[in-house]
Amino acid sequence: MSDNYGVAEMEKEMGKVLSVVVSVYNEEQALPMFYQAAKPVLDGLSWDYELLFVNDGSRDGSPEILKELAARDDHVKVVGFSRNFGHEAAMIAGIDYAAGDGIVCMDADLQHPVACLPEIVKKLEEGCGIVTMARTRNHSAGVVKNITSSAFYRLINTLSDVKFEPNASDFFAISRQAAEVLRRNYREKVRFLRGYVQNIGFKRATIFYEARERAAGESKYSIRKLFAFSINTILCFSNLPLKLGIYAGGMAALMGIVVMVYTLCTRQGAPSGYATIVILNCFMFAVLFLIIGIIGEYIGILFNELKDRPIYIVEETENINKKSDQ
Repeated sequence: MSDNYGVAEMEKEMGKVLSVVVSVYNEEQALPMFYQAAKPVLDGLSWDYELLFVNDGSRDGSPEILKELAARDDHVKVVGFSRNFGHEAAMIAGIDYAAGDGIVCMDADLQHPVACLPEIVKKLEEGCGIVTMARTRNHSAGVVKNITSSAFYRLINTLSDVKFEPNASDFFAISRQAAEVLRRNYREKVRFLRGYVQNIGFKRATIFYEARERAAGESKYSIRKLFAFSINTILCFSNLPLKLGIYAGGMAALMGIVVMVYTLCTRQGAPSGYATIVILNCFMFAVLFLIIGIIGEYIGILFNELKDRPIYIVEETENINKKSDQ
C-alpha cells in the first residue's frame, strides 16, 4: 500500500471533513451522473466528506433519487425545502447544515467540475478561508450571456467599494470560520452570496476553471431572472444609484442655465419657446421618475428585511443526524 494512501487515511482519522453543498432544482437526469462523477473524487481526498444535497422544491423525480442515494450511502445528506426558495437560499441552507471544516458550494449539472475538488482541499489546507472559482470559459452560455456577464462585473466593480473577482461563480469554497461569519451576520433576504463570500475578508485564493456543458436538463436562469438578480446585486452592494438625484439635479440646473442664456441671446427673434418648454418638461419628468424608481427598489429591499420572513423552510432531511462511515 502506498505512502500517500497511509497519509490520506491518517488525515481522515484526524477528523478533517469537507462538506460539498449541492443545490438541486429539477435535476433528476443530472443527479445520478453527478453522484457517479463526484463519488470517486471525494473517496480519493485526504479529508473525509459529506455530500449535502439541498432540494430546492423540485417538482420532478429529484427527491426520490436523493432519498435513494441517502439510503445506500451515509455520506449523502439531504435537506428538502417545503417549496422553491431559489438557488441563493439553497446555498445558504447548505452552509447552515454543513458540518465540515471546509465547505464547497457547487451545482448538480456538472458545469462545475468535480475534478477541482482536490485543488480546493489543498488551498484550504494552506490556510485559505475563501477559495474563489473563476470561469475562463463557459461552453454552455451563448454570446449574449457571456457579454452581459462580463459587463455586469465591470459595472458592479465601478459602482461598489467592494471589488469582485471577474467571472466568479456560485462555485466556491469557504473555511469553517468563514462559514460561521455567513451564518451569524449575513442573513439578508435579498442577497448575493458570492459577493458576500468575497466581502468578508480572510486569506483568499482563486482557482480558474472552464465551465462545461450541462450534463442534462436546461438552465434555470432565464434572461429575466438574471436581470432581476443583477439589479438586486447592485442595490445590495452600492448606494450610488441613490445619489443619481444629486447628479441629475446638477445636470438639470446646468441645462437650465444654458437654456436661459440661449433665450436671452435670441429674445429679439421672438422665439415661441414651445419646444424648449416641452423638452425641459420631458427631461425633468424622466429624471424624476428614474429617481423615484430607484428609491422604490431600495424601499422594496428594506420592506423585505423588515418583514423578516425565513430565508427558507425545511420540510424534511435525510442522514443529517447520522454520522458518515469512516
